[in-house]
Amino acid sequence: MRIAIVTDSTAYLNREEYEQDNVYMVPLSVIFKNEVYKEEVDITSDDFFKMVRESEQLPTSSQPTVGELTTLYQELEKEYDAVISIHLSSRISGTFQNAYSVAKTMEGLNVYPYDSEMAGAGQAFLVKAAAKLARENHSVNEIIEQLDKIKKETAIYFVVDDLTNLIKGGRLSRVAGGVATALKIKPVLTFRGGEIIAYDKIRTKKKALKKIESLLEESVREKDYPIVATIVHAYCENEAEAFKEQMEDKFPDVRFTSSFLGPVVGVHTGEGAVGMSWTMDINRL
Repeated sequence: MRIAIVTDSTAYLNREEYEQDNVYMVPLSVIFKNEVYKEEVDITSDDFFKMVRESEQLPTSSQPTVGELTTLYQELEKEYDAVISIHLSSRISGTFQNAYSVAKTMEGLNVYPYDSEMAGAGQAFLVKAAAKLARENHSVNEIIEQLDKIKKETAIYFVVDDLTNLIKGGRLSRVAGGVATALKIKPVLTFRGGEIIAYDKIRTKKKALKKIESLLEESVREKDYPIVATIVHAYCENEAEAFKEQMEDKFPDVRFTSSFLGPVVGVHTGEGAVGMSWTMDINRL
């Protein structure tokens, strides 16, 4: 059985990864002053954050339409028997629900929408694992079973410079965000049950990153499998690279990679967000 792996742009894989892993992508969009830009297609991450700096109006984001998903699945139907479609958390976007609706209408192709319950690097771990398993000719059930296992073992933590966009966009509760903003603290944020929550209240960004480091240290100490970790950032590459170098020095047995937060997630995190996600490294099991 030939199985295609589909994701959306919020996995933030680079072009080489899409090509090497044979992953298909449907983009989400950002809207600036009634102009719609498909992320990673019509607008780059760098261009987006430059536009935000110069704009007084906060952009919004939108999910892929039913039509866009239908077109992609119909194209894949020509070459594949099944599709596993992995998307950002259904608690923060309607992308998964649209994929689910389209899947029910496909007659010649079995489509299996999968809710990552995350975004960014956490979502990317699942996508890359699914692609690897598909290349190894595992069945749909075997792949989804493994994705469930990896998702359970995946941690994602990040800190943002300003919580305003997350609160306004409804991605963080006004109570938790309002308290943090009033106290001028830098909470460590995470995903729980597909929602973004404040994990810990920290006074400075430096201490928040130190907390994330301690959480990775705990995983390295307790887990009985090799770990892969990804450092992510929103338009602050130098800061993220310095953090990555620190982590590589301290955790030589962890395989580190880098990624970014693009326009759609960047709408909510704002410029300057830094985080890390880690999980079991299936390439070294």
